[in-house]
Amino acid sequence: AMKINQDTVLRGKKVALVPYTAAHVPRYHKWMQSEELQRLTASEPLNLEQEYEMQRSWREDADKCTFIVLDAARWPGQVEEESCMVGDVNLFLTNAEDPTLGEVEIMIAEPCYRGRGFGKEATLLMMAYAVRTLGITKFEAKIGQENEASICMFKKLHFKEVAVNSVFQEVTLKMDVGDQERQWLLEQTNHMEEKSYTELKRPVGVLET
Repeated sequence: AMKINQDTVLRGKKVALVPYTAAHVPRYHKWMQSEELQRLTASEPLNLEQEYEMQRSWREDADKCTFIVLDAARWPGQVEEESCMVGDVNLFLTNAEDPTLGEVEIMIAEPCYRGRGFGKEATLLMMAYAVRTLGITKFEAKIGQENEASICMFKKLHFKEVAVNSVFQEVTLKMDVGDQERQWLLEQTNHMEEKSYTELKRPVGVLET
């Protein structure tokens, strides 16, 4: 996901955000077979080979930054990383003229993790990272009108509704990061640790040779 974050882990209380790698593709692909998730993310189902292609493009593209959301209580640990996956969070640089604008997208794919603050923390960690590391000063989110839980969550994160597109049945929300919002964002994420993915995912109990 974007060269800049290919070894980055952002660790919060509930979630750990890790780069999207080929190892995550099978589980991700299984998620995206769900019609509900296709509708919520406005995406077409891909076959497995296309999904691997997509993962590679995410890593190479300069205008996208993506993290897989893991359950921090279970990772890193003794279980397969793939079984700790709960969703993903993305940032798109949608405007070539304005590199300070980022569009945020969050998906908590595992139903048992919804409504528990995982999406909120993952989004906050991504936003703090984007402000600090990518120089983002304006955020935007586009959400299907029927997705009330998500609209509500973004409003709690200080986003304001700015437009409704009745053709796409989509609501656009925005947040400008002035001094006050920046301060708030950093306070919300002051527990965040940034670590190296390579070091954290090293198998437990394996001796260096």
